[in-house]
Amino acid sequence: MNTDILKRNHVRVTGKGRQPIVFAHGFGSSQVAWEQVVQVFGEDYKVILFDYVGSGNADKSAYSSERYHSLHGYAEGMIEVCKALNLKDVIVVGHSVSGMISMLAAGKEPGLFRQLMMLAASPRYLNDTGYHGGFDQENIDGMLDMMEKNFNEWAKYLAPVASKNEDRPELALDFEKQLLSNDQTIAREFAEATFLVDLREELKYTEVPVVVMQPSDDTVVPHEAALYLAEEFPESELVILKATGHNPHISHPEEVVKYIKKYIAVEAV
Repeated sequence: MNTDILKRNHVRVTGKGRQPIVFAHGFGSSQVAWEQVVQVFGEDYKVILFDYVGSGNADKSAYSSERYHSLHGYAEGMIEVCKALNLKDVIVVGHSVSGMISMLAAGKEPGLFRQLMMLAASPRYLNDTGYHGGFDQENIDGMLDMMEKNFNEWAKYLAPVASKNEDRPELALDFEKQLLSNDQTIAREFAEATFLVDLREELKYTEVPVVVMQPSDDTVVPHEAALYLAEEFPESELVILKATGHNPHISHPEEVVKYIKKYIAVEAV
């Protein structure tokens, strides 16, 4: 067991079961976003939480722009966490960009993973000919520019857009705090790696089964992108959640738990 990696990524392992489930957080967030979900699985599974380098309580001194300029660096980090714990047949539940990070990780180490469950994930956020990703280039450029010039205003703008649930303003406030807890430079580089990526051509090479869980109303990932994702994977299930916003594991944890349990690849052991 490589304790350096476990410390680097602030890895937490709980649960009484043998089947490992890794819960991977999205951009701007951390493992705390999964708190309302993971407690349900502790009785029957081995639950693994971690923070990407540069996020949450991970070791920021381990961050390297050279390594993490693309999602491949984050995928390698996920693999290192799994290997440090000697995990096998891993199920990954990945929110947002972690859906694509887990896909890249499975491509690099296909024998390590049993199933990928993707929550509000997208292979490309930019619109393209015949493809609706939800953002134009000027939208992304404007966001990146705002992150650089006024990080506080960027967080104040993005949080309610992503949270979506206007009748629950506390969700936006909590997400704003999460966003502001990030290092400005690292967060901007992670945003570039996330929002400028195009992994559509990689989907067809995924060798493990995938479950795509899409909120019914998500400002960040439109339905078209989720449908494209599910259609391009060789083996996939598409679930439309009764949940609004880009963070359904926070706003509607019961709905997310319901479908993880329904589609999980193995029974609890």
